Amino acid sequence: MRPTHLDPRSPFVLDTHELGRRPGSTRTVQRTLPAPDELGTGMIGVPSGSDLELDLRLEAVMEGVLVTGSIRGEAVGECVRCLERVVEPLDVPLQELYVYPERAEAAQTAGDEDEDVRELEDDLVDLEPALRDAVVTALPFRPLCGPDCPGLCSECGARLADDPDHQHETIDPRWAALGSLVSTDDEQRES
Repeated sequence: MRPTHLDPRSPFVLDTHELGRRPGSTRTVQRTLPAPDELGTGMIGVPSGSDLELDLRLEAVMEGVLVTGSIRGEAVGECVRCLERVVEPLDVPLQELYVYPERAEAAQTAGDEDEDVRELEDDLVDLEPALRDAVVTALPFRPLCGPDCPGLCSECGARLADDPDHQHETIDPRWAALGSLVSTDDEQRES
């Protein structure tokens, strides 16, 4: 994937210049960043602007710079069964290789180009796409407020966890006609 011009002032852009393309040289980065917009799915996500803690290790390798570490934060969403608020702590591993531009060109020329390859641009690394990929895939597909959430009543929509004894009187439709006869008979006796 060809990078666009990166803004070194962006909190998601890291400078790898000090690694000096010397395989084995490392640098650690610890930052707390505001979460980007739309970091999640329709049911759960990290609220825009909330804190994401990055604990990363940048290591120069032959092909480029390997970024490994973790992303910590909090995702907020709705339970798929009862629609209550769900808060899910996140501790997501991150591992991404950013290749040197000449390595990417050599791979492309040899026909070995991988579309998911991320490139360094002027010794800068853009973490946002890798962060999005790591966080969104780590979010629960069907968030629940609890593993035993009973959901909502299918008849009236009441939250069943709030009233475990909740029920509705149901009459078998085959006996419903008899119920109307009993009520007619009671009316005749009263008159």
